[in-house]
Amino acid sequence: MSEIESNLERLGIELPDAPAPAANYVPWVKTGNLVFISGQVTMGANGLEYQGKVGKDLGVEEGQAAARLCAINLLAQLRSACDGDIERVRRCVKLGGFVNSTTDFKNHPQVINGASDLLVEVLGDRGKHARFAVGAGSLPFNVAVEVDAVFEIE
Repeated sequence: MSEIESNLERLGIELPDAPAPAANYVPWVKTGNLVFISGQVTMGANGLEYQGKVGKDLGVEEGQAAARLCAINLLAQLRSACDGDIERVRRCVKLGGFVNSTTDFKNHPQVINGASDLLVEVLGDRGKHARFAVGAGSLPFNVAVEVDAVFEIE
């Protein structure tokens, strides 16, 4: 069992099948040794989870859980881009996080830590990345968080 698979097992995470795109785009694009993964939302085993605005409908901890779920979906897409061999990942280069929040909400980075922390827990040092975390007036399907990423692979 690879290091990444061991970490997923230790965390009790079973990656889902890579979610299909919701519109006319592809879920990921490989160019050279980079994989650009389209924005992933809070699609869980039973459909969309964590819907609403952080700061009104959801608190910071729920926002972090939403970001974590988005990161799990990122990893599922990454595994697909690596033809099932997620151990090909060299590093997460960049993570982008959008938080569906009220206009007075100011803890966007704290919410996106849910995704950042998970990537480091699963990928170790390979999961450390540059990132942005911004607020949005709305997100597709009224989800609380959407996250995209760029990974370097072998």
